[in-house]
Amino acid sequence: MDSLIAASARALVTGDPLGALKHVALRDDPPALALRGIAMAQLGEHARARELLRRAARGFGAHEALARARCVVAEAEVALAMRDLGGSARTLAAAQAALEARDDRANALLARLIAVRRLLLLGRLDAAAASLAGLDPGGLPPSLRAVAELAAAEVALRSLRTAPARAALARAQEAAERARVPALLAEVAEARAALDRPAARRFHAGHGQPLRLDEIEALLASGTLVVDACRRALRAGAASVPLARRPVLFTLARALAEGWPGDVDRDALIARAFRTRQPDETHRARLRVEIGRLRALVAPLARIEATPRGFTLTPRDERAVTVLEPPIDGDQASVVALLADGAAWSTSALALALGASQRTVQRALVELEAAGQVRSIGRARTQRWLAPPLAAFTTILLLPTALSLA
Repeated sequence: MDSLIAASARALVTGDPLGALKHVALRDDPPALALRGIAMAQLGEHARARELLRRAARGFGAHEALARARCVVAEAEVALAMRDLGGSARTLAAAQAALEARDDRANALLARLIAVRRLLLLGRLDAAAASLAGLDPGGLPPSLRAVAELAAAEVALRSLRTAPARAALARAQEAAERARVPALLAEVAEARAALDRPAARRFHAGHGQPLRLDEIEALLASGTLVVDACRRALRAGAASVPLARRPVLFTLARALAEGWPGDVDRDALIARAFRTRQPDETHRARLRVEIGRLRALVAPLARIEATPRGFTLTPRDERAVTVLEPPIDGDQASVVALLADGAAWSTSALALALGASQRTVQRALVELEAAGQVRSIGRARTQRWLAPPLAAFTTILLLPTALSLA
């Protein structure tokens, strides 16, 4: 390693990308390209950084597998920052294996953490938790330990386990302070602040009450029959009935829960579920069919009984009933929640994270843009979407998740 490369690398470690570029800005050899790519990434020029890192990886020869693997890992981190989630996980896994075989433990763990963070963005919490379970943060550089603890905290938060999340964030704070990286300190502070912000609102007996994540955890553990409008499910203790893919049934369940302990008029149910103000006999027939389907699904948790004017929800075991309302309502709430992280997302990345088609995501974005909630930058293939951060509450419960609610 020549003196200019060494000086540039030291500047990057201390968080001085401009100083690093002064040493290698005019060089096109693979080590210099790699350092220039990392410097551009630190400056936020992700597209240019990715191009430089790819050139560097191609430039390293067959006998330089270690350097090439490091470039692959750096490019994967840039792709994550760009919210490019469509790449193959196998390439990153192969680079991680190459780094482990050559005893580069720090970069191998960085590759693993990048894979975990990608899984979190895609809502695959079980897979992310399994990968973190075998990770030993002891002996890691403070910056990597902070990233690992942040990932563990996010898994815990999105699984509504606030005590483990607080412990992980305390460890992340300690590691970030030792690392002295401002971006890490800011990320830890933002994660800790999410614990103290309202995450949802409890609607009970005609009144709304904002709840923090720990209060929501306590509510779900209390045995109350909760109609969870954040994740579209009915929950009571350990039992749950997912209704995310049954929007009409969920709308009926929510309306019945809001009317509890009384009944809800048939015409009001038709208006909510079928979006019509002029019901006829066909709507009433359809309502009977949908109520029958809902009655069968929720039978382990509650009964749905007919009354002279409508229907009533009667929980089993004399449970109370409450509705957990999201801080953002509407069909596009999950899109807003993803964009609230401040990163620029493509429609393809949003579709991957939400498990929806790009066309569905595009329609949602058009509606949100018309309402002034999001904005786009770029054109065609380079178009990305942004939304202002939401400081008054946290959207953790609206983020997509493949974790079982049971």
